[in-house]
Amino acid sequence: MSDWSQAAVPEREPEPEEELQAPAAYPFWGYDDLGMFLGAALPCMLVSIAVMAALPYVLPAGSGRALPLLLGQFTGYALWFAALYLILRVRYGQPFWSSLSWSSSKRGMALCLMLGPAVALSMAILGVILRAPETPTPMNDLLRDRGSIFALGVFATTLGPLCEELAFRGFLLPLLSRSIGSLAAVVVAAMPFAILHGPQYSWSWVHVVLVGFAGCCFGLARVATGSTAAAVGMHATYNLTFFSAFLIQGGYTLSPW
Repeated sequence: MSDWSQAAVPEREPEPEEELQAPAAYPFWGYDDLGMFLGAALPCMLVSIAVMAALPYVLPAGSGRALPLLLGQFTGYALWFAALYLILRVRYGQPFWSSLSWSSSKRGMALCLMLGPAVALSMAILGVILRAPETPTPMNDLLRDRGSIFALGVFATTLGPLCEELAFRGFLLPLLSRSIGSLAAVVVAAMPFAILHGPQYSWSWVHVVLVGFAGCCFGLARVATGSTAAAVGMHATYNLTFFSAFLIQGGYTLSPW
């Protein structure tokens, strides 16, 4: 397990006429920074909604129903992480990626990529045991054309895991670990992660619990490897497994061209 308090903060070459003072401990940010990051979510979300509403009038016909929603969501994420970049860079003079432990060993990444499908299978079995109800999901309505299937598949296996893991396991988890220890922090960080996905499953408590368990697995990958990239890799193959199963089972209906 990684020792958060002793983890070295990666250094960068100082800019001309600039001397960086390395933080005394990792993570070097605090709960006031978390508050600022959360506070930036609302304006970013409003911009995201505006982009979603405008894009159907801009994109060419045949782009698919999912693409405007996904591009709008990505715009919101980009602005939100720009705020986090400013927090890390302006307040502390530290780089973005290495501060959030974006690093990987080949062995750790390979293991996490292979464990993603195993976690997905375990969650599926647990769902059967807990008798998870059939719930309508946004994918059922969105996946009605080939463009939407492609766009949603790409987002679910790349940008989605990247943004979620940077926020929950890259930024939040180290801060909680400093206060309550790594294992407890893994569970606590998984709670807002699970709640975030609640609307996707019509607030079915079983599905929310299952997503929380998956979040704990991603958190354990982050702690065990010391790498947020490894958690992203596990999350990506986890999503890929479920998305592939969804398509194989015919959980979508293609509209005629």
